[in-house]
Amino acid sequence: MAHTHDHEGHGHGAGHVHGSTDKKRVLIAACLTGGFMIAEAVGGFFTGSLALLADAGHMLADSIALGLAWYAFHLAGRPATGRLTYGFGRVKTLVAYTNGVAIFVIALWIVYEAWGRLHTPALVLGGPMLVVACLGLLVNIACFFVLHGGDRESLNMRGAILHVLGDLLGSAAAIIAALVILATGWTPIDPILSVLVALLILSTAWSLMREAAHVLLEGVPPSLDRDLIARDLEKTVSGVREVHHMHVWSIDGASTMATLHACLDEGVDAFLAVSAIKKRLANGHGISHATVEPEFGRCADDGHDHGHDQGHGHDHGHDAAAHHDQHH
Repeated sequence: MAHTHDHEGHGHGAGHVHGSTDKKRVLIAACLTGGFMIAEAVGGFFTGSLALLADAGHMLADSIALGLAWYAFHLAGRPATGRLTYGFGRVKTLVAYTNGVAIFVIALWIVYEAWGRLHTPALVLGGPMLVVACLGLLVNIACFFVLHGGDRESLNMRGAILHVLGDLLGSAAAIIAALVILATGWTPIDPILSVLVALLILSTAWSLMREAAHVLLEGVPPSLDRDLIARDLEKTVSGVREVHHMHVWSIDGASTMATLHACLDEGVDAFLAVSAIKKRLANGHGISHATVEPEFGRCADDGHDHGHDQGHGHDHGHDAAAHHDQHH
C-alpha cells in the first residue's frame, strides 16, 4: 500500500462555528453598506462632492464584495463532490483576491477623477455634504463592529473588513473636506483628500491580493518552513532516513495539507512510521491532512520503467541534496 491518507481532521472543527457567525455578520454588513451607498451616491451627485462620490463608488464595490463574501461562506459549507474533491473552501480565497482587484481599480479611478478636479475645480455644497458624510461614517462604524467580531484568520473575512475600513476612511475624509469647504470655501481639499484615501486603499488592497495569490498558487503558508519540517521528521521519527518530494500548502488560508515521500530504513514497519509522521505533522506543525508515501531503497518516481519507455528514466532531481531547492 503505497499511499496512506489521513481522512480525519481537515481542520474544520472550530471553523464551522466561525463560518456560520461570519456568514451572518457579512450579510448584515452587505445590507447596511448597500442601503447607504444609494443615499451617498445621490448626496454626492447633488452636492458635487467627489469625496462623497468616491466613497459611494467604494461602497458599491463593497456591497457587491460583501455579497460575494457571503456567497463564498455559503458555498464553503457544502461538502466535497466527485469533481471538486477538496470542496468549496477555496472560493473564499478567490473572492478575497477578486475583492483586492476591485478595490485597486476603484482607487485608480478616484485618483484619475481627482486629477481632473484639481485642474478644473467644481462647486461643492459643504453643508449637505457634511450631513451625508456623517451618516456614512455612522453606517461604516456599525459595519466595522459587526465584522470585527468575526474570524480574523479568514482571508475572506479580512477582505470584508478591509472594504469597510476603506469606507470608514472615505467617510472621514469627506467630513474633513466638508468642514474645510464650509470654513474656507477652498474646494480643492475635496479631490486632495479623495486621493489620500485612494492611496491608503491601494496599499491595503495590494497586501490582501498578495496573500490570496499565495494561497491560490499553493505556496507554503508563511508560518511554516517546508525544509525545516522535513528535517524535523528525519530527526524525530525513528526509522525515517530521509524525506523528499515534500509539498506543503493551504486550501483556504486556514487548513494546511502536505504530501511527502518518506525513505525508511530496512525492516521498519511502514504503517507505524507513516502513523508517527502524521502524528508529528499534526501535533508539531499544525498540518491536519497528510499523504505519506513510504519507500524502501529506491524512489518510485526516480525511473518510470513501464516496459514501453525504457530509454527515458525520469530522474526528477529529488534526491537528498536537490529537493531543498524545489517547489518553494
